Amino acid sequence: MRTGFPDFRLGSVLATSFTGTLSERHGNAVERIPTPHRLIDWLAVNGLAVDSCTAAQLDLARELRESIHAAATAAAIQDELPASAVQVINDCSAEGRAAAILTPEGKRRWQLSSASCVEDALSVIAADAISIIAGERDGKLALCASPTCQAAFFDTSQSRTRKWCDMNTCGNRQKKARFNANQRKNPRAAE
Repeated sequence: MRTGFPDFRLGSVLATSFTGTLSERHGNAVERIPTPHRLIDWLAVNGLAVDSCTAAQLDLARELRESIHAAATAAAIQDELPASAVQVINDCSAEGRAAAILTPEGKRRWQLSSASCVEDALSVIAADAISIIAGERDGKLALCASPTCQAAFFDTSQSRTRKWCDMNTCGNRQKKARFNANQRKNPRAAE
């Protein structure tokens, strides 16, 4: 893993984890895949190892990321999906050569073509986005309650009432802000 870059925010849902490579969209945005090599790192961490990545492929990946974010946000608020986002997701899904394979442990894993190109990996991410946006998986799309984040995430909690895209970042930040505000209001409560 290359040093000098922000950590990846890894989740259990590939498509929404991918949209998390740009965080704090409504604050001081943090780009987690600023270079082609950093995209290679993210793909490898997520089981989609590729041999190389060009600047044009990085641009395509970012376009897919933003399209997934736009479509997932629209789905979360039950709005019409943006046609341009749907087109990018569909194009990326159709372009790749990846296959789902069954591991000896009974798990699904994606196998990219022998050339292992970025487009193959992006097709897997796009297919994952299609399955959650289309409602094929058990869970619901929601938006992070953090006013600076508002990332789309896939809520698989039993009650489907999760508020934060990531409790370790957005959730803790909001709880800390609430605690500090209460301390300022009631300074004697700390004594």
